[in-house]
Amino acid sequence: MSRLTELRNVEADLSRFRGRVLAASLVVLLAFLLLAARLVYLQIVRHEDLSEQAESNRTAIVPIVPNRGLILDRNGVVLATNYSAYTLEITPSKVKNLDATIEELGKVLEIHVRDKRRFKRLREESKSFESLPIRTRLTDEEVARFAAQRFRFPGVDIKARLFRNYPFGELGSHVVGYIGRINQKEKERIEDDDDDGNYRGTDYIGKLGVEQSFERQLHGITGVEQVETSAGGRAVRKLSSSPATPGNTVMLSLDIKLQKLVEDMFGERRGALVAMNPKTGEILAFVSMPTFDPNLFVDGIDAESWQALNESIDKPLLNRALRGTYPPGSTYKPFMALAALENGKRAAGLVINDTGSWNFGGHQFRSHGDALGSVDMHLSIVKSSNVYYYSLANELGVDLIHDFMKPLGFGQLTGIDINGEVRGVLPSQEWKRKTYKRAEQKKWYAGETISLGIGQGYNAFTMLQLAQATATLANNGVQHRPRLIVGTQDAISRALVPAHKEPAVDLGFKPDNVAVIRKALVGVTQEGTSARVFAGASYLSAGKTGTAQAVTVGQKDKYDSRKLEEHQRDHALYMAFAPAEDPQIALAVVVENAGFGAAHAAPIARRVFDYLLLGQYPNEEDLAAVQKGLAAGPIGKPRDAASVNVLGVSVPVPASALVTAAAVPKAAAVPAGSVVPAAPAAVQSPGARRPLP
Repeated sequence: MSRLTELRNVEADLSRFRGRVLAASLVVLLAFLLLAARLVYLQIVRHEDLSEQAESNRTAIVPIVPNRGLILDRNGVVLATNYSAYTLEITPSKVKNLDATIEELGKVLEIHVRDKRRFKRLREESKSFESLPIRTRLTDEEVARFAAQRFRFPGVDIKARLFRNYPFGELGSHVVGYIGRINQKEKERIEDDDDDGNYRGTDYIGKLGVEQSFERQLHGITGVEQVETSAGGRAVRKLSSSPATPGNTVMLSLDIKLQKLVEDMFGERRGALVAMNPKTGEILAFVSMPTFDPNLFVDGIDAESWQALNESIDKPLLNRALRGTYPPGSTYKPFMALAALENGKRAAGLVINDTGSWNFGGHQFRSHGDALGSVDMHLSIVKSSNVYYYSLANELGVDLIHDFMKPLGFGQLTGIDINGEVRGVLPSQEWKRKTYKRAEQKKWYAGETISLGIGQGYNAFTMLQLAQATATLANNGVQHRPRLIVGTQDAISRALVPAHKEPAVDLGFKPDNVAVIRKALVGVTQEGTSARVFAGASYLSAGKTGTAQAVTVGQKDKYDSRKLEEHQRDHALYMAFAPAEDPQIALAVVVENAGFGAAHAAPIARRVFDYLLLGQYPNEEDLAAVQKGLAAGPIGKPRDAASVNVLGVSVPVPASALVTAAAVPKAAAVPAGSVVPAAPAAVQSPGARRPLP
């Protein structure tokens, strides 16, 4: 019985075993069938798709950032160039503990507090997967030190980057501008322009001046490189490449040596100067003082430097030549006289009795000095009679003044070839109706017209506008659009592409009328308010001094600069052209809160003319006197401009009046590396009623 039971148990065990083997076999078979189905799906159904993915996992497309184009002056001096350096960069998305990583990095390389602040700001402006610099311009020793420790820092790497360099620092910074890291708003604009492909790998873009206005020409075309990568994502070998095309060289009409001279003459004072060729519109000097160092912005400006620039009462970031607006003061009088002649409102020989004041509507409008007696149009400009222009403004009326001054460019955009220009204010009855809200404010009062005649009141113009109007007068009413760019030069072929030049516009002034005004302006330099400044000059020039209020002082109050804060004192202005018989240069200059134009602005103009027409450069004593407003004509013997090396490079100086645009291509062909400038030494409202000279 026990034997039978034993056999039955064995049989049951065998049956259970066979069932288990069958179940296991079915599971294994099912697994193999699923694996086979998956293989069929991957190898046949998704073959092409997965093949492409596998290839992309094996290769990577790396953008090749192009060299940014150079910026040169008219003589081939390099104003903006590039150099390569190593940066230490972190990709936040690949780092587990960012703060701890930065602390550990600080034990390997020196990382300053300003580096951490800049990195934090970049993180706020960027996406987490972007590589951001924590340290720039590493030395070879620092690169080697990090390379030995790199395994400790996943997500941190050394990269070679191109950096922009402005070799002259503050010199001409408002014109040249600067580049900075691309922000989110700029990224969106690039995407909207369908230009994001050309900016792959590019972190920087032009922010101001020529760098911004000619970004497309300077940036170049991004190249691509296809590389085979390891499992860790490191490049193993290059498979193919399409090289980047460097940006074009942009050539300016500026004479940087003249720019340096003017900036030096301003010294610590604020102001602006625009000097241009009246026959072409080319700008030779475009000065705004004080300036700033654009190199501060290349890596991302630190908080302390930004605060110092942004909060300074002197506003060094304001381009005063392009965006600063000022009452023109008595520099407006020649244009008022021309308006009278062109509109037949007053003959040149009509005599007005200047008694020292003029009454209108129960108000007395005073002159700036003693009574001048009988003055005609010529003497009204030479002696700067306010009474003459009070009465003239009343005769012309605000709208006629507006309609005549508008084509000259006052209160209008000149169309200069860099961004950021402001319009200023050329008042009219319509302007006032649109500007003010309350009914009593919208009305134009006849008394408001009177101050317009002497360049005060609501008048507010840029030095660029005043320079263009002066150039138009010097060119007998033929107006050229101001331009800073002569042309661009292809980085590969070296072929020059001249900048587009707008055709000149003839404003149709009668030659006899223009001759009257030009003769009077010559009289200013011979017997008028700037005679002392131009005494002994071997050429004849024409000009007009001006003094404009910075704040309103009532007609019954006496102006006393000693009782005013420095920023409330009068501005000094001068407009001029030379040689008088065949003008080659026209300019406008303002020295803020300096006082009389004859003492502070005209001496700067005299030395600009001496440089361009005679090849003379002021000596150190003369230069120091001009900076303080203590010079009239040149003090001592001027230096030969060709022998004065203020830039650290040899720069040709025009032998006569001006070098022409046609000469620029030859100069621009100088290889960029052959010009290495040394670092230069540091250089540094409407409604008024009071009559001024």
